[in-house]
Amino acid sequence: MMTLPAFADRRSAGQILARRLDDYAGRNDAVVLALPRGGVPVAYEVARALRAPLDVFIVRKLGFPGHEELAIGAIASGGTIVVDPNFVLGLSREQLDAVTRKEYAELRRREQAYRDDRQSLDISGKTVIVVDDGLATGASMHAAVRALRERGAARIVVAVPVASPHAVESLKLEAHEVVAALIPDGFYAVGAYYEDFTQTTDEEVRELLRSAAAA
Repeated sequence: MMTLPAFADRRSAGQILARRLDDYAGRNDAVVLALPRGGVPVAYEVARALRAPLDVFIVRKLGFPGHEELAIGAIASGGTIVVDPNFVLGLSREQLDAVTRKEYAELRRREQAYRDDRQSLDISGKTVIVVDDGLATGASMHAAVRALRERGAARIVVAVPVASPHAVESLKLEAHEVVAALIPDGFYAVGAYYEDFTQTTDEEVRELLRSAAAA
């Protein structure tokens, strides 16, 4: 039976999620990173509740050529690439490189557009709480966690309002902690657990980051 929506919208989901992260409130070693775009409204409320700085950490899905909705992996800020070997076997090096170049260009565009020339947060030695609006497969979050580890994060906490059991278990193998407000046994799709799952716009991302920076 289909689970009724648990969250009114992303910001209310962030407020609920923040209550699960009380242990990190007021700590000077904690930072909150959002996976744009949908993760930003959630992370904004988390960062506000924890009194922690907020930034974006951009991950782009790598789509199979000709069937872009099929994720073969992901690329994260800093250039970290995670690929599914089951799909990559069907691609040539040239095809994989072309997909990667395209998505890396979009990743860089978003980094410049969202931050308004603000420098990215220094996460070396920090506890990083990385937030999205939900996890289905977890592929993008896996790329983010690996990239954050390479950048020297001391502790990585994955935090989402809703996640599939499979995504939670797989990420527990890579992150130090996985916090999800809701882990439905019969997981359907992230958007099914929101009353309002309207796409987050670039301008909304910029406004929330500006507001967080001014706080």
